[in-house]
Amino acid sequence: MTSNIWESQVLASVVPVVEGAKHVSVNQDSIRSTAGWMAYEEFTPPDGSLQFDFGSDPDVIMDFQMVLNTMNFAFTDFRSGTKFEADYLGRRWSDSEAVVACVHRALSAGIPFLSGDYLANLTRSDLEQVFDGTIEMPLLDDRVELFNSVGATLVETYEGRYANFVRSCKPRLYGGGEGLLDRLPEEFPRFRDVSVYNGSKVYLYKLAQLGIWGMHLALSPRGQWALEDPEMISAFADYIVPVGLRVTGIFSYDEQLENDILNGVEVPANSDQEIELRAASIFVIARLTEEINALRPGMTPLLQPQVDYRFWKAYHATHFPHHLTVTRMY
Repeated sequence: MTSNIWESQVLASVVPVVEGAKHVSVNQDSIRSTAGWMAYEEFTPPDGSLQFDFGSDPDVIMDFQMVLNTMNFAFTDFRSGTKFEADYLGRRWSDSEAVVACVHRALSAGIPFLSGDYLANLTRSDLEQVFDGTIEMPLLDDRVELFNSVGATLVETYEGRYANFVRSCKPRLYGGGEGLLDRLPEEFPRFRDVSVYNGSKVYLYKLAQLGIWGMHLALSPRGQWALEDPEMISAFADYIVPVGLRVTGIFSYDEQLENDILNGVEVPANSDQEIELRAASIFVIARLTEEINALRPGMTPLLQPQVDYRFWKAYHATHFPHHLTVTRMY
């Protein structure tokens, strides 16, 4: 823990949670042993490609990434465990991929889904139309409320476009109050993903960072826009990464939390258990990134989101249960 990444607001805030945790334990030896074999895997560098073609205008891609992450949460029905799916371009898409498919389908049909004017006046019926799938999109009313709020701010301050907000910030997460992560949660409360643990604020910022990373991932290989401090992006604390960390032996839980997860008992948002799960996920991915990079001298250093994605992709469809938390934040 000697690199400058630990100076980020997010990582600095999660360390005390991990050190004082009562429900989630982190095995440091397992971090090192996991890094020992993961360091020899191939981590494909980004090439700027997207799942669907959104054109070559970088501002449109900025709009898309930020609109997507305004609503990038809870795509599984909490009661039935059924994932949201949608049919588009001859195949069935599931979960977050289904959501992207629906957005592309809407744009292709002429619905101005990336416009602040449209979002500010969005109705439940509009959203039902856009996300026509195998089940009703979970927490649909929450999404309408969030889009209306964000859309109003975009219209009032940024001529209806997220891209204008992005262009008004320094191309950094942290920039003396002018970076993207400095400003996004302040100007758009939707992204204010902050919990309180033992009286101290824990800055988790999953969707804010995921939107920023999405822009960097798509645009930097094209030379159209890039973060100047991508090494400062942390893991994206959600449901999936803790599963990977649990089955690899990096995580262990107290008896009550273990039983709750295995039996599908809700872990309340902002409870100590939920905060520890998310904070420890962020902490471990940062440590794994350091350990892996130390074993790859002379190679381009991995960034934390690349290691995060390694776990998210591998354990996204596993049968091992994830914790159940009803939240707008992931």
